[in-house]
Amino acid sequence: MRLLFPGSFDPPHLGHLDVIRRAAAVAHGGGGELLVAIAEHPEKSGWLPVAKRMALVTALCADVPGARAVSYGGATVRFAQANGVTTLVRGLRNPLDFEHEKSMAEINRGHGFDTLFFMTAGVHAHLSSHIVRAAHAAGLPVADLVPPAVAAGLP
Repeated sequence: MRLLFPGSFDPPHLGHLDVIRRAAAVAHGGGGELLVAIAEHPEKSGWLPVAKRMALVTALCADVPGARAVSYGGATVRFAQANGVTTLVRGLRNPLDFEHEKSMAEINRGHGFDTLFFMTAGVHAHLSSHIVRAAHAAGLPVADLVPPAVAAGLP
């Protein structure tokens, strides 16, 4: 069983880590792995360069059995097909996330992939990469929003 958790992770935050830990436990428990995949969008400039996001996610995965960071460009389903992925993983914070992710899950099902949804722990339900970037830009502390390795690696 190989699961894929795709996203921009710009930057990764505690909600991401919560989903990574839980999805990796499912994958690893079944003898498989979780690929935490940083999507590269050449037409979009991210806040952090892909190499930096890759380093941060790699650091997060180091302590999570069965999780591994990768990066990719192009269509997620093509990457999944090329890498033997069986199931996609998505984190949900609220009903609005569900509505968007449900539509994507239906499209992905048409390409042969089921989606496994994880509700982010309630304590992290307010988190998004946008919130972290805004707090950081305002000079506010982000130690309660991101793992220590991420906080130390922010510009």
